[in-house]
Amino acid sequence: MDDFYRLLLTSAAAFIIGSLLSLLAARISRVIFGRIAARTKTKTDDFIFQVIANAIKPLGLLISASIAWKILPIENEISNAVLGIIKLICLILLVRLINKIVFRLIERWSLKINDSSVSTMLRSLSPMFRALVWCIGFIFYLQNMGVQMAAIWALLSAGGIGAGLALKEPVQEFFEYITILLDKPFENGQFINVDGIWASVERVGVRSTRLRSINGEIIVMSNSALTNGKIANYGEMEYRRLVHKLGVVYETPHSTMQHIPSIIQTIVDSTEDVIFDRCHFIEFGQFSLDFELVYYIPTNNYLRAMEAQQKVNLEIMKIFEEKSIDFAYPTQTIHLTSNGQD
Repeated sequence: MDDFYRLLLTSAAAFIIGSLLSLLAARISRVIFGRIAARTKTKTDDFIFQVIANAIKPLGLLISASIAWKILPIENEISNAVLGIIKLICLILLVRLINKIVFRLIERWSLKINDSSVSTMLRSLSPMFRALVWCIGFIFYLQNMGVQMAAIWALLSAGGIGAGLALKEPVQEFFEYITILLDKPFENGQFINVDGIWASVERVGVRSTRLRSINGEIIVMSNSALTNGKIANYGEMEYRRLVHKLGVVYETPHSTMQHIPSIIQTIVDSTEDVIFDRCHFIEFGQFSLDFELVYYIPTNNYLRAMEAQQKVNLEIMKIFEEKSIDFAYPTQTIHLTSNGQD
């Protein structure tokens, strides 16, 4: 009985001394970390030092409790169970500590990178990093508790193969998502053409991308379909080059033919947001005398470009009607008069 009380007093003394040392270590670490952090300009160091200093006290108390518990003359089954719980709590504290630090470093890195797509990718991958740290921590915990890992590794291997086969498509789409973020064939808000679909990009998701077509409906396409297809990105355009052919009838007088390029240039120059390039009589067609008109529209907005093109076309029709210039077509000739009749 005397031995039991002696061990009990020793255990209590060990716990008290360990707790006091933990409190002292936490206080000293705060002072030291505070002086180090004062020399740096970033707040990330302050955060990391604060997280570590806050974790010293609970970890120290748990270690003191485990040492004190080992001193007590308790049955092995009960002792091992209590020590296992203490180790599990220590593991949770350490994993949370590592996750906080890693997440803060990732957040700082994403802010330092002057690239919104890479920052988005890093933030989207942070849950995976956290899950990986938790998995590694529990594997070490099981090994420390004496669990036979051979069967667990075999189970994980079999489960990994099955999960890999089942999740082949989602995993592929996830890596295509990473490819889109890094390679940046397009970004949110840009207007693209892919497989004959004209649409603006609304959101790039982990598995699919949402597009808003020019008709207004939402189109959802898998990331692999986008990366494997041909994408025309009009969001990167500074100027949109438009080439048109105009055909007039063979009966058009030579003097009129000479003036048509200048007439068209005047029309294009007077149209807002349109830059004239050239207009030439290029060939004697089978049914028409053909002119080629080239001009630029300084915008990457498809709708604005189409509106400007429409203004040019309507103005050409109006002027040709006023000057009685006849458009030629492969099978017939249409004459535009001032009263709008053929």
